Amino acid sequence: MIDKFLADQQEQGAVEKVYSRLEQLLPTGEEALYIATQKKPLVNILPDVVVVTNRRVLFFTPANLGLSLKFVDFTWKDIADVNMKEEIIGSVFTIVTTQGAEMGVDYLPKVQGRKLYQFSQQCREEERKRAEKQTGHIINIPEAPQTAPEPVHIPEPVATPAPVIPEPEPVATPKPDELTEKLKKLRMLFDNGLISQEEYNAKKLELLNDL
Repeated sequence: MIDKFLADQQEQGAVEKVYSRLEQLLPTGEEALYIATQKKPLVNILPDVVVVTNRRVLFFTPANLGLSLKFVDFTWKDIADVNMKEEIIGSVFTIVTTQGAEMGVDYLPKVQGRKLYQFSQQCREEERKRAEKQTGHIINIPEAPQTAPEPVHIPEPVATPAPVIPEPEPVATPKPDELTEKLKKLRMLFDNGLISQEEYNAKKLELLNDL
C-alpha cells in the first residue's frame, strides 16, 4: 500500500508511521496523494513529513523521541498560496494561508519538493472548480492577505495671501513755529549788529506779548 509513497527515496520508517496515522485520520473520500520526508544533511533522525491529500496539507513532526507524532493541517480552501524553493541542499516547501500564516518544511529532496508543489497546484485547481460548482460563480483562489500601505495624504496647496502692508499714515507736517522763526531772525539781526540791544529786547518783548 505504501510502495507508491517510496518511489522518490522517501525515508521508509517515517512514511510507515505517518501512513499508519493517516489511516486513522482520513475520513471516507479523502485520499493521500503524496508523502514527502525530510532529509537533513548530517543526521536524519526523526524527519518531518509533509502529506498532500485531495482535501488538505498535513505537516507531521515526531515528538517524544519518535514515540508520537504531532501534526497540523490546512484545508485547501484556507490555503492562499503554495511555494517551493530549491536550495543547494534540498528544497523548501511552504504554504501560506488566507490569514497570512506560513508553514513549511526544509531539507526536502528536490524531487519530492517538486512533486509536492505539483500535487498542491492540482488540488488548489480542483478546489477552485469545486467552489465554482457549488456557488455557480467563477471565483479565484484567495490570495494571501497583504498589508496595504496607508495612503499618504498630500494636502492641496493653499494659496497664501500676500501680506497686507499697511500704507504709512501720513505724517503731519508740523506747521513752522512762527514765533521761533521770528525770534531766530531777530537774534540773527542782533548778532550781526544790525539792531541794538535795546531794539532787540523791545522787539523780543513785543513778540512774546503776542502769545
